[in-house]
Amino acid sequence: MTRPAIPAAHLRLKRAYEPAAPEDGTRILVDRLWPRGRSRQDAALDDWIKEIAPSTELRKWFGHDPARWEEFRRRYRAELRDHGEQLDHIRALARQGTVTLVYGARDGRHNDAVVLREVLLGQEGGKG
Repeated sequence: MTRPAIPAAHLRLKRAYEPAAPEDGTRILVDRLWPRGRSRQDAALDDWIKEIAPSTELRKWFGHDPARWEEFRRRYRAELRDHGEQLDHIRALARQGTVTLVYGARDGRHNDAVVLREVLLGQEGGKG
């Protein structure tokens, strides 16, 4: 039985330091570390799934270096294979409505939430 596809518009990305908005739908922090200087109230999160974040080792190796992006993407995708339950949970929410994957990184193009969204949507993802 094939599960219905998730509309791409149902999976958004947003930096933890941007204000929450009603159109964010369900807000899930997908980083292992809490965003510095952000209170729980200001973050306005519905969930924090830190287990789905890149391992500490991978996060430190990547260091948000765009030159390591493609290898980071490959390694993180491999790690995500062990998190089917968390991925299925987010997919189920996204089939019902908008889910915003919240991340703390400054770089909006090279971070774990970008890769996670690609995986959730079944995309290989582009270079960038």
